[in-house]
Amino acid sequence: MMETWYGFINHILPFAWTHHTFMKNALLAVLLVGPMFAIMGTMVVNNKMAFFSDTVGHSALTGIAIGVLLGFQDPLWIMVIFSVVLAVAISILNNLTNASTDTTIGAVSATMVALGIVILSRGGGFNKFSRFLVGDLLSITPDELLLLACTLVGVLILWGVTFNKFLLVSVNTSLALSRGIPVRLVETLFCITTAVVVTISIQWVGILIINSLLILPAAAARNISRNMRQYHLVSLIISLTSGIVGLLMSYYWSTATGATIVLFAALFYLGTLLVKPRFA
Repeated sequence: MMETWYGFINHILPFAWTHHTFMKNALLAVLLVGPMFAIMGTMVVNNKMAFFSDTVGHSALTGIAIGVLLGFQDPLWIMVIFSVVLAVAISILNNLTNASTDTTIGAVSATMVALGIVILSRGGGFNKFSRFLVGDLLSITPDELLLLACTLVGVLILWGVTFNKFLLVSVNTSLALSRGIPVRLVETLFCITTAVVVTISIQWVGILIINSLLILPAAAARNISRNMRQYHLVSLIISLTSGIVGLLMSYYWSTATGATIVLFAALFYLGTLLVKPRFA
């Protein structure tokens, strides 16, 4: 399957960078991650959950630390499990306390980040996990691409089945309750899905910038979209365009791929702010 992809790229894109297998792998990763982030980002922005997704990203440090303590060479699945538990915990705490959502998430975020740094820095071992901070998209392997593909399929299926519920809960929880929608369950499910997508992508995008990659395309799309269909479509276009252009420019500039992609997404966001009055 990968040989077919390599042959296809070599045939339609006769550029120097296509001679590198790692670039062809990274391009496929962008094509898989882009739609996931575009779809999830629209609802994250709609639900004002940017702080939550950022917390999940930064709290991955604690997931890594737990994996290290348990003796795992690759902490990915421990990180995923931890992020799911964290998402459920935040959802429960938010319903049990009178504090604002931002306060609850902020308290959990500060605690988890500090705990992760303390554990990983014990004995001076933090440096070897610094790759998770900035990510390394160019190191992605065919097996990891398969994982991304499966995650994308899962997100698309979930979106097809539950999108209307997600949307109604984000717009009006009282109306959703009156329609018999289990609001807390839907909110928790969305939190878990966001946590899984963010955590799986962290090692290639980076803890420091992953939230920007999730939020910027959706925020830019919201500035110029008139309806939900446009919102999703524009977010997808911006996410894929900034991903592809950022990947290629990082190759020619010799810069960090994830950060370069985010910069192009930020340019799209600034551009939509300039033209936003025309769509008002």
